[in-house]
Amino acid sequence: MRISVVVPVHNEADYLRRGVGGIADAIAQVEAEVDVCLVENGSTDTTAQIAEELMGDHPWLSMLRLPDPDYGGAIRTGFLAAEGEWSVLFDIDYYSGHFLQQVMEAGTDVDVVIASKRAPGSDDRRSWVRRLATRVFNLILRVILQSGVSDTHGMKAVRKHVVDAVAADVVSRQDLYDTELVIRAERAGYRIAEVPVTVEEQREARSSLLKRVPRTLRGVWRIRRALRSA
Repeated sequence: MRISVVVPVHNEADYLRRGVGGIADAIAQVEAEVDVCLVENGSTDTTAQIAEELMGDHPWLSMLRLPDPDYGGAIRTGFLAAEGEWSVLFDIDYYSGHFLQQVMEAGTDVDVVIASKRAPGSDDRRSWVRRLATRVFNLILRVILQSGVSDTHGMKAVRKHVVDAVAADVVSRQDLYDTELVIRAERAGYRIAEVPVTVEEQREARSSLLKRVPRTLRGVWRIRRALRSA
């Protein structure tokens, strides 16, 4: 089995070596052919140069570059370029060898695997504010988009045939690309499995939760309009 891991990175010069080292430890835990693509998007520091150095040490590591900061655009670019049976989304500070093993163990009747922070057995060690934000966001998705998925942010794996069918149609960028990807897969009838995960922040959050709220609400309404017109 081949797994293609996509990791968006933006201005990660101070953290990139540590993150890639952790991802290397994670992929060493599974018996699969794993390639990792760093999708550098609009960095103004030495992220790209450090990534090129790391590529010399890790033959499974590659890089794609985008001119502007765009987390969702980075996911889209990486997923559409991925060649593995599974495309897996990791962040540079959020990854798991155990999740990769769960993906490998997913049956042939599963198309999407989500590491859900709200699944039974999950251990969410983030601050109460961020745990509450996850619950509220999920409630919004249930009410506005009628989604039955318990968590759309974070680690996830999508089979290549689902990426080929759905990813290019996603209109969201920035924070909500992967959310819309999951919602579209759900609405198209693809089979989604949610697995428990342990979440422990490795560093302080880089973006303000309050600043993201208005953008997120506008983005959810944009998804609703796009799905209604599809």
